[in-house]
Amino acid sequence: MNKQQKNQRMQIQKRNGSKTEFNVEKIHNILNIATEGITGVSVSDIALQANLNLYEGMTTKEIHDVLVRSANNLISEENPNYQKVAARLLLYSLRKDVWGGSEPPRLYEHLTFLCNKGIYDKELLEKYSESEIHKIGKFICHDRDDNFFYSGLQQVCDKYLLKNRKNGEIYETPQFAYIVIAMAGLVNVEDRINQIKKLYNYLSTFKINIPTPIMAGLRTPNKQYASCVLCDVGDSLHSIFSSVTAIGYYTAKRAGIGINIGRIRPINSEIRGGEVIHTGIIPYLKTLESTVKATTQNGLRGGGATVNIPFWHSEIEDVVVLKNNAGTDDNRVRKLDYVIQLSKLFYDRVISNGDITLFSPHECQDLYDAFGMEGFDELYRQKEISPLLFKKTIKARALIELICRERLETGRIYVMNIDHVNYHGSWKIPIKMQNLCIEVCQPTNPLSHIDDQNAEIGICVLSAINLLETKLEEYEDVCSVVVNLLDEVIDNQDYPVKAGENFCKNRRSLGVGFTNLAGYLAKNKVKYDDPKALELVDEISERLQFFLLKASNELAKTKGKCNGYDDTKYSDGVLPIDTYNKNVDNVCQRKLSLDWEGLRSSIKQHGLRHSTLTAQMPCESSSVIQNSTNGIEPVRALVSHKKSKGGVLKQLVPNYAKYKNHYSLAFELKNDVYTNISSVIQKYFDMAISTNHYYNYSHYENNNIPMSVIIKDLIYAYKMGLKSLYYANSDDNDKQETGCESGACAI
Repeated sequence: MNKQQKNQRMQIQKRNGSKTEFNVEKIHNILNIATEGITGVSVSDIALQANLNLYEGMTTKEIHDVLVRSANNLISEENPNYQKVAARLLLYSLRKDVWGGSEPPRLYEHLTFLCNKGIYDKELLEKYSESEIHKIGKFICHDRDDNFFYSGLQQVCDKYLLKNRKNGEIYETPQFAYIVIAMAGLVNVEDRINQIKKLYNYLSTFKINIPTPIMAGLRTPNKQYASCVLCDVGDSLHSIFSSVTAIGYYTAKRAGIGINIGRIRPINSEIRGGEVIHTGIIPYLKTLESTVKATTQNGLRGGGATVNIPFWHSEIEDVVVLKNNAGTDDNRVRKLDYVIQLSKLFYDRVISNGDITLFSPHECQDLYDAFGMEGFDELYRQKEISPLLFKKTIKARALIELICRERLETGRIYVMNIDHVNYHGSWKIPIKMQNLCIEVCQPTNPLSHIDDQNAEIGICVLSAINLLETKLEEYEDVCSVVVNLLDEVIDNQDYPVKAGENFCKNRRSLGVGFTNLAGYLAKNKVKYDDPKALELVDEISERLQFFLLKASNELAKTKGKCNGYDDTKYSDGVLPIDTYNKNVDNVCQRKLSLDWEGLRSSIKQHGLRHSTLTAQMPCESSSVIQNSTNGIEPVRALVSHKKSKGGVLKQLVPNYAKYKNHYSLAFELKNDVYTNISSVIQKYFDMAISTNHYYNYSHYENNNIPMSVIIKDLIYAYKMGLKSLYYANSDDNDKQETGCESGACAI
């Protein structure tokens, strides 16, 4: 008896619990439906691979899951269309589980059922009438679920559709999620029915990319939707432990955390006149690490935090090595990431092979206050000749070599060019830190206690425009929709810590960026190193910043400018196009094409509803949903393998068959090329960019990357005005599994 004959007599369990004999014809029928109209796929190949994994007593759902995995396993550059087959198979199973058949329930019944179960926010039924819900229900186009590729639909099922995360029961399908997100987000706006329709259409056709906290949380009773939280830690036990508590609360609410420890005094400092000797930064970092990793995020994002510290802090040499595999658990804190704050003075001394002096911030508070601002360099030189207890002189090149070595070996030593952040940004008040993925730059004020009314925890809500799906003529409307949604999110979310509410409702910081740049350039048949790429990037960046500012300005006319508006350069009529690094003009000479002076005049007259508008985030997790390339990154391969809770997802680049020869591969590009692309975007953006570097060992003699190469990359990025450098990716351990365990790359 062959395996097929044996399987024909195999007993399986149906979804209702009854037993029946396995029927291979039903498998073929399902596969015929899943492959209908799709070229380059084979029913028999899927069935053959699935047949190897069948066994007595399987449930029909388990059999269907085997078919999905079989189709996924066949996805390759030679056979790209299996990703469509796998998506159809998964969608069939999802609809059967959620709908109980092939026809969806009406929105009103769906909404009522999940509100009564406490899955959806019950206020939705209170704030919308039955007739309104029926009207909104007519907007839903369930056929748009067919636009998902397998990796995107699986990601939606794993992370974003509401579910019981213990037993795996899913409560909604994608189009229901999109429409209810739109309802929950725009509940208080004027003309909300039409606004909901527009937002739903932009979400469900992938023009707008929304981050994990919004995608997974907006419509639920858990009302914290901010992706980024920036917590500034003061130099006292009250501040340190209050910050630990605040970080725990926000991590549990799906936020990624930025932590500033630059104010904390170093080890062996005197406390209370020498009665106590300070234990230094590392023990407190261990407490912060434990808090971030112990606080669950409901299976949506791994708790992650990035620690900020200035280059001149006395403990800088010890902090830089905290992620590496040397040392012991006592002197390493490996589950946090680290951003080293540099400035022109530091780079100048590296270039001149000079010395730098390390200080304790508690001895020179004025130096800390001036860091990143005009006057820092002169004050720093004065401190170098002042009689202070904590002073240590080291070679600038020794420190930058240490930074670069750890950056290459761990990938997670980031750089913040703090003077660029403060000069070319929207704030008049000093910025002392960045967020988890170092694209958000905001003023902060440390907590003195958990209910501190005067403290400010930086908060930013994010989104991105999918370049491949959004036409140039649509930017104005799409930007308006995004700004309106995020503005409502600020008012309607909960704030577990008062200092977060203080900031968010007064500063109203938004961070909107791009996703799918690699796909966009490929569609235009332009590679990253083509000069035309810089022209295209300049055009889209100008349009994004301009129309976001215009949308915020229009909201200010009706709702009023934000309370923190006078703390921004915008209030003085200063725009990002006035303060960008002019070295950018050497690589891109495109002229401005929009009415900036008219916009400037309107902003000066009416103000802005928001203090910031733009930031470029990684877009790692959320890009998978839309089958888009990550943020502004070049692709690592034409087929990527991304980690998922259900296994490894294979994802081909967008428009693979048509444009595969026009994609640039990250590890084949020079970092200067990508830096130039980022610098053109930074010209317009009022916050920062999560800019990565890529290192291919095979490009260097004896497969050895000289430290001088990495140092030059940092110096060139500074020269071109970049505010941030994110990952240092190397190909020696790159397996195309780009999901990151820290949660840092999941917006």
